[in-house]
Amino acid sequence: MDDGNVLGSMENDECRIDSIAQSWSVISNAGENDKKYISMESLENHLIDKENGIIKLLDPPFENGNLEPGYIKAYLPGTRENGGQYTHSAIWVIIAEAMLGFGDKATELYRMINPIEHSRTKEASQKYKVEPYVIPADIYGSGNLAGRGGWTWYTGSSSWYYKAGIENLLGLKIEAGYLKITPCIPSTWREYQIKYHWKESFYNIQVKNPNGKNCFEEGKSKVLLNGNEVENYIKLDGSRSNYEIEVIL
Repeated sequence: MDDGNVLGSMENDECRIDSIAQSWSVISNAGENDKKYISMESLENHLIDKENGIIKLLDPPFENGNLEPGYIKAYLPGTRENGGQYTHSAIWVIIAEAMLGFGDKATELYRMINPIEHSRTKEASQKYKVEPYVIPADIYGSGNLAGRGGWTWYTGSSSWYYKAGIENLLGLKIEAGYLKITPCIPSTWREYQIKYHWKESFYNIQVKNPNGKNCFEEGKSKVLLNGNEVENYIKLDGSRSNYEIEVIL
């Protein structure tokens, strides 16, 4: 911090770990390779709360310590940014897991933070207390409020959630007029289909996973366009054509 105090380390009693530093070491590609895996393992051990179905922003929350991190300390411990799930950052965790190739983990966490999973039973919905059909900005993370939803209809997090599912899990990426398929899925998924409409053309994409892999592997996986093997970088054509794309992991 500005005064030289350390924040977000083992030296602290509060906020010993923050998920943004962990996940963005992977997403930004700034972290050293070994430390990316170590940082995500620490995140999994300290910030993923499977009992309440949340991924915390930081832990332990700020309460009585001398550190002054700003306005978030004004929240009760475990609410909003002060140690609850802040859904933006929870989704960044999923993206980081997918980028490391952990398809089983990424999909499990994607399912876990889906609002419908907090409302499958009457008991769960009474704890969650908010709408099961929209993304919340935050979910409380400690004490008797753990698992309770906060501010809902949060379009920032819902768009990140959609983006993570389409691009990082199913692997459909559009870059500068080119289509690329780089899935990161559970090893138990054997196949799935995507129908992508671009201008006047349709791209019927079938991803097959006969050997129970998690991810597309350069040099090992195959991409077929209308029956012919091609590079995994297909130029989009909007001239009212139909294209059959087969991806074999």
